[in-house]
Amino acid sequence: MINPASIMKIMNAKNKFTANHPKFAAFLNAVFPTGITEGTIIEITVTKPGEEPITTNMKVQQSDLELLQELQDIAKM
Repeated sequence: MINPASIMKIMNAKNKFTANHPKFAAFLNAVFPTGITEGTIIEITVTKPGEEPITTNMKVQQSDLELLQELQDIAKM
């Protein structure tokens, strides 16, 4: 069983993240309601100050979707 204090800590961190990065939160809200399906490609680029960007991508697998569902179930508790 998950500790309720831990859940509150995670929810507070999520709220702070959303406040600090509203465009990213809006992006996630636009992508996830229509669903991420197996075979979807997710790409991310990280650019550190003074360095060249580094980009990678991943093809979503069924096990990834199962992990996301588990996380959503935990968040609903």
